[in-house]
Amino acid sequence: MNKQGSIRWVAPALGALLVLPAVLLLPAAARADGTVELAEGQLSLPVPDGWARKQPRVNIIDAEFEIPAAEGDEKPGRATIMGAGGSIEDNINRWAGQFTQPDGSNTADKVKTRKLEAAGQPITLVDITGTYEDKAGPFVPGPGVQRPNYRMLAAVIETKKAGNYFIKFYGPQKTISGQEAAFTKMLEGLKTK
Repeated sequence: MNKQGSIRWVAPALGALLVLPAVLLLPAAARADGTVELAEGQLSLPVPDGWARKQPRVNIIDAEFEIPAAEGDEKPGRATIMGAGGSIEDNINRWAGQFTQPDGSNTADKVKTRKLEAAGQPITLVDITGTYEDKAGPFVPGPGVQRPNYRMLAAVIETKKAGNYFIKFYGPQKTISGQEAAFTKMLEGLKTK
């Protein structure tokens, strides 16, 4: 094969590789119009202003966002959206298990939940505070980084046709508390297509 033939063959392959990372940066569930699609496009959620779309840390997450740290907080907040199995109770227990309490009490006893409905879909809201065990992913072995004074606001959206969607929003308490109204507004803004 001559040099010219090699260049013709390599150039298209390189072009495909150069385009691939750009595609990966925008998860399929996150749209350019500031919404995230759920249930195979049948539902959409508005993304709060200032939430920056990020490449998900693990491939089971449909969409991920970074939320700017509140003044005085060293770390930003993180929000993830994914469809998954398991009961609502099992997932709440798993989330509670990611926290410990400074006084040694049981985190599960301190979990707050409430219900709301948007676009005809039932939503369970969860609120947990304490020391969060921050791991790179759900199946990463070994202990994670212990992050005191963290808070998680989470939601389980029960779709009628596509199962449950889990939204997990966590970070330093001040950062999360400062965005609590935006998080609730996002959930209340759920729309059917």
